[in-house]
Amino acid sequence: MTPNKEDYIKAIYEHGGESDVVTNKSLVKALSVSAASVTEMNGRLLKEGLLTHTPYQGVRLTPEGLQIAHKLIRKHRLWEVFLSEKLGYDWNEVHADADLLEHASSDALIERLDLFLGEPQYDPHGGVIPNKDGTTEKMDHTPLVEIKTGTHFVIKEVNDQQEFLEYLLHKNVQLGNEYVLKEIEPYEGPLTLQSTEGLETIISHKAAFKILVKIVS
Repeated sequence: MTPNKEDYIKAIYEHGGESDVVTNKSLVKALSVSAASVTEMNGRLLKEGLLTHTPYQGVRLTPEGLQIAHKLIRKHRLWEVFLSEKLGYDWNEVHADADLLEHASSDALIERLDLFLGEPQYDPHGGVIPNKDGTTEKMDHTPLVEIKTGTHFVIKEVNDQQEFLEYLLHKNVQLGNEYVLKEIEPYEGPLTLQSTEGLETIISHKAAFKILVKIVS
């Protein structure tokens, strides 16, 4: 399978294509390609049995397509762990090189990489690494935007978009940090987080949608 096809399958998965229909418009934006290119690739993947198509709505991955997506995600996230832990990349730097490496990695190499890294369960952004058989452990995490003031929580996963990760670095917000949600400004205003040391951090309402947390008592 070509890297181009793999990128399409992964983009469909990342936009909810495991259980929901993904529109052509979403894929055009995600992949920075033309609408005609998306239509053409969808046709190829449909013929290969990797997608189903709902007229005027979009596409969804078949079980075969989902298996390929999980394998790609596994490769990508293991390389992200390697780049972060062994080569000292910051979490906002790992994505681009992991994208290149995932396409050039055999299954045998990935399994050796997994063992070398100690069989990690999460990537540097908190994303679950699929198992070798393609299964993925479900996490019971809550979007930060959904919790109430006074709630104590630990940051468990963040969106891996580079610009957003740089924003979090600037705010010194990292995985494993524990906070209490001290204040939410009305009308979708910013949120004030207070660390266990008493330091306050203000993040935007938009950012709170991209942070998943585990509530602690």
